[in-house]
Amino acid sequence: MTIRLYDTNARQIRDFVPLVPGCVSIYLCGATVQSAPHIGHIRSGLNFDIMRRWFDYRGYDVTFIRNVTDIDDKIITKAAEQKRPWWSIGYENERAFNAGYDALGCLPVTYEPRATGHVPEMIEMMRGLIERGHAYAAEGNVYFDVRSYSGYLELSNQDLDDLRQPSSEGETGKRDPRDFALWKAAKPGEPSWETPWGRGRPGWHLECSAMAHKYLGSAFDIHGGGLDLIFPHHENEIAQAKAFGDDFASFWVHNGWVTLAGEKMSKSLGNSVLVTDMVRKWRPIVLRYYLGTPHYRSMIEYSEEALREAESAFARIEGFMQRVTEKAGGDVAPAAEVPPAFAEAMDDDLGVPQALAIVHTAVRQGNSALAADDKESAVERLAEVRAMLGVFGLDPLDPRWAGDTDRGDDLHGVVDSLVGLVLQQRQAARSRKDWGTADAIRDQLNQSGLVIEDGPDGPRWTLGPR
Repeated sequence: MTIRLYDTNARQIRDFVPLVPGCVSIYLCGATVQSAPHIGHIRSGLNFDIMRRWFDYRGYDVTFIRNVTDIDDKIITKAAEQKRPWWSIGYENERAFNAGYDALGCLPVTYEPRATGHVPEMIEMMRGLIERGHAYAAEGNVYFDVRSYSGYLELSNQDLDDLRQPSSEGETGKRDPRDFALWKAAKPGEPSWETPWGRGRPGWHLECSAMAHKYLGSAFDIHGGGLDLIFPHHENEIAQAKAFGDDFASFWVHNGWVTLAGEKMSKSLGNSVLVTDMVRKWRPIVLRYYLGTPHYRSMIEYSEEALREAESAFARIEGFMQRVTEKAGGDVAPAAEVPPAFAEAMDDDLGVPQALAIVHTAVRQGNSALAADDKESAVERLAEVRAMLGVFGLDPLDPRWAGDTDRGDDLHGVVDSLVGLVLQQRQAARSRKDWGTADAIRDQLNQSGLVIEDGPDGPRWTLGPR
């Protein structure tokens, strides 16, 4: 039952041993809400939702924090461009992110703190860092002295002498260009808060160190986020927190990107595929399957073809579940436990692709049982499949997904009409005892990935197993 996770800091897979037996504490870097979410943003939340579900299944009590960055340079720039209050842009997009998480079936987090709600905690941390000699005030700004912390850059494995620290306009008074801002001095017309060092607003990195400390204490189990956050964000979080005196995170877990033409999906690159657009074209449960079933550390190259393949694969699972449910005369409850091979795959760094293969194997076995009219075996396989899909948040029989099929009705209706015409031709051939033509039509449909079943109410079609 030992869960193993890849730790970015250790650069290896390690046995997970919680700081508090039976409990897991997770901090996930969430949304910066300057614009609506694309599917790359939601992938991160979805990957960690599956992690959280697996810890739940294994019997852990999970505390899951996902922050909201509701003030930063990009939000202020957008506000100026759109002539809107900065907080209205942040709140609008925060709601869009939460709608995206909800649409794709992510469980509610334990707490979702906003940066602007934790300025007192940031002031306390800055005061402690200045007193310990790790930070300094200059011209209304407060900077972290990177040379004061010997472990700086261990996470990203960089050389300090070669470092180029990202910075923005107004960061004046630095002792070293590689120092980074904890607090930024107020500019005319920008939002600001009062501090002992003058009015200003938070630096990006400080908020997460302060909020993790408040909600999870000086030490917690897992800190997560996308690969792009390793530097500078997570590297700077570590420096702030540990220089302040916290042990901070035991594990650093990072998910891969969603790419488009080999480039990371990004608002700044203009290659984003928005969640709001995607849920109009695809059923949310299919999007969850597409984004959640590759390994969390892998890259996903976005394409319509890949989404169609995911839709077909999930339809085969759904088709099996529907046939067994109908044959059983009602709902079949999930099994109490997932198969051992599934659990083994999930324990090994959340091996979702390997675990998903166990799902498809159970579906094939269940289809074979149906073909052999072995109702008992088919029902057993369905119970296993429901238990495994529940871990992924993908059980279509879960009430959470009620109504999800509506988004596929138009396409399904078109296909159903076309297949119905072909089946009418087959039925006409059977009526005139032209068995060769009837069998040829059936074989052609089978080659197209459709399974034709003849029943007392006439023929029906489903997507078949591959």
